[in-house]
Parts: sequence; C-alpha cells; structure tokens
Amino acid sequence: MLEAAYRQRLDADLKTWQGEGIITPSIANSIRVKLGPAPKGINIPTVVGIIGALLIAAAFLIFVAANWTEIVRPARFAILLAGIGCAYALGAMFARQDRDYLADISATVGSIVFGAAIALTGQMYHLSGDFSAGVLLWAGGALLAAGLTGSRGALAVALATGCLWSGMRMFEAHEVPHLLFVPYWLVCAGLAVAWNAPTARHLVAVAAGAWWTMIAMSYVSIFHWEPVNIGAAGAAFMFGAGLAMTSIGPQSLRNLGSTLATYAALSFVVVTAFNVLGIIDGYRQTLPQWVIGCPIAGLVLAFAAAAIGRRIAPALVGVALGLGLLIAGGYTRAPKGGDQWLNYSLALIAMLGLIVSGMLDNVRPRVVAGWLGMATAIATITWALQGSLIKRTLFLAVAGAIAVGFAILLGRFKPQESRIQESST
Repeated sequence: MLEAAYRQRLDADLKTWQGEGIITPSIANSIRVKLGPAPKGINIPTVVGIIGALLIAAAFLIFVAANWTEIVRPARFAILLAGIGCAYALGAMFARQDRDYLADISATVGSIVFGAAIALTGQMYHLSGDFSAGVLLWAGGALLAAGLTGSRGALAVALATGCLWSGMRMFEAHEVPHLLFVPYWLVCAGLAVAWNAPTARHLVAVAAGAWWTMIAMSYVSIFHWEPVNIGAAGAAFMFGAGLAMTSIGPQSLRNLGSTLATYAALSFVVVTAFNVLGIIDGYRQTLPQWVIGCPIAGLVLAFAAAAIGRRIAPALVGVALGLGLLIAGGYTRAPKGGDQWLNYSLALIAMLGLIVSGMLDNVRPRVVAGWLGMATAIATITWALQGSLIKRTLFLAVAGAIAVGFAILLGRFKPQESRIQESST
C-alpha cells in the first residue's frame, strides 16, 4: 500500500473511531506521533527540476560529442572531469537543501557521465583491450557513488551496467554462469537492506531475474540447452531464498526477501506456463549439476522457512515448486501427441498452492501470480489442439468437484478451529 494512501485511510479511521468513542483523542494523537511526519513526495517543481537536469546532461554529452575532434585531448579530458564534478557538486548542494530527489538525480547523472567518460577516454587514447572491463569499471564507479551518496538512481545504473558486464562475459567469453556477478549483486543487496528502500529492493530483485534470464539465453545460444528448465531452476532458487530471508534477520532483510520472492513467484508462473503449453521443446535435456542443485536448494530453503517461522505458507510454496520442477524436468510429460493430464493436474495443484500460500502470508502479488498461472492452466486444458473434448470436459469437471469438496472440508474445519481457540483462551 502506498504511504500517502495508507495515511489518509488511517487518519479517516482514527477520526471515525474517535467519534464512536472507541479510542480517546490522546490515543489518536499518540498514533499520529508514532508514525512521524509523512515522507516528502515529488512535487511539480521537483519534477521540472529532474527533467531540466536530464536535459542539461544530454546537452552536455551532445555538445562534447559534436565538437570532440576539434577539442585538444587535455581539454577533452578536463571537460569530462568537470562534467562529473559538477554533477556531484550539484548533488551535494541539493542534499544540504533537503531536496533529496534532485540530489539523487544529480548523482545519477554523474554516474552516467562517468560511463561516457570511460568510453570517450578509451576512444581518445586508442586504448584497446577487453571492453567488458571498461563496463565493469563503470559499474564499480556507479556502485561506489550509490554507496557514498545513497542515490537510488546510481544504484540503478550500477545494477544495469553490472548486468551488462555479466552478460558480455557470458556471451563473449562463454563464462556461464558468470559467478563473479554474485558478490557484486550481494553488495548491491546489502545497500538495499541498509537503506530499507522499496526502490532499491525492486532494482536488486529485477537484476537477479535479469541475470538468470541471461544464463538461460546463453545456454540456448551456446550449448543448446532448454531455456525454460534453467528459468525454472532460477525461479525456484530465488523463491526459496526470498522466503528464507523473510524468516530471519532484521525487518529490512525480511522486506528484501519478500520482494525477491514476489518476482520469483511471477517468474515461476511464467516458466511453468511455458512448460505446460509445450511452446519450447526440442532442446537437449541434459543439464549441468549446478542447475539441478539450485532448485533443490530452493526447495530446502522454502521448507526451512516454514520450519523457522512455523508457517504453513512457505511449505505450500515448496510443494508448488516441487511440482513445477517435475513438469519442467519432463518427468511427467506424456509421449508426443498424447494428452498431458498429469502435467495439467500438477500445474493446477501448484497454482492452488501459490494462491493459498499468498492468502496465508497476506502477500497479494503471490496470489495474483497464482491466479494468472491457474488461468493459464485452465486455458491450456480448454483450448488444447489435441485430444478429446469430452475427456477435457470430464477432467475439468472432476477437478472442479475435488476443489469444491476440499473447500467444504476447509469450511467445516475452520469453525472447529475457532471453537478450539476460544476454549483455550
């Protein structure tokens, strides 16, 4: 829930409760004081200032590029350094004025100009060598700027260039997987935990998903392994790791784990849908040991999270992941041309597990992901090109009857559970 919307709703509820005599005015004021001042939002002058800063940065780069050959080399280098220095000087000035958004965009511009300076300096002095090393230098500088200034924009530049560097090592040098990206990502994740900022958490989670996507793409282009299996392995590992993080450590670490698990849930639904639909097939099935080990680690972490937090929801996720991995591995796939009834059944159960686990944990994105997967599975069963319509109708009817029966049992169990809790209190 957005902070502004939450505070408006809470303020309205406090007034209602105070009017109904549920709470006293002093309690309402104590709640407001406990929340503290509302965070500053982006107003119109700030938006205009951000746009102006971006335009100035673009004008600077275009001017330098247009007159590059006419400027002597020392002057070129001095201009690049001046551009970086001016950007961070403006950021420091805005930070002293508590104009955080403008300070952030200034640091971001400085990180971008730093990357342009690396490229232009290499071109100017005819420096040859590994281009990915220059990208790594850019990523390291942006990460240093993010750590020193707390700029979310600089962190975005650092993660984007870090992913670019890792992808270049995979596709050009055939370093698959590029494990040096892992400690780099962990440093970025540490900043996200230290800041406890939603933007940083989302950036780190997206970078993790992008890295796994590049691994899958590189295996397809280089080794001709099936990409969906690698995607399933990555989603399972991220899901389990995220759930484990939600069960230990400070709240900022739990928040990062929740965000990571959300993105992993969406990725898991996508790769499961691809496997059920059978869109990608025909690649070699033999997978390296580390690809097999990652989903197993994800399952272990999911069940460990259930044991540590004494919650059923992570265990349901573990069951869903296990079923999805069985589908991805082709262990439940029918012969070519046959009906995939077992795959359909496992997919429906897996998506139901995601939905229920999301409801138990009160994580709406996980519930949405489960519903999307459920809709995909039902659509696949309904509109499959092969097989009998009568068989598909019977399958859906039986599955629906089982679901209704399960719902009735749960409905009868819940009142009994409530009575037991009331008697114990």
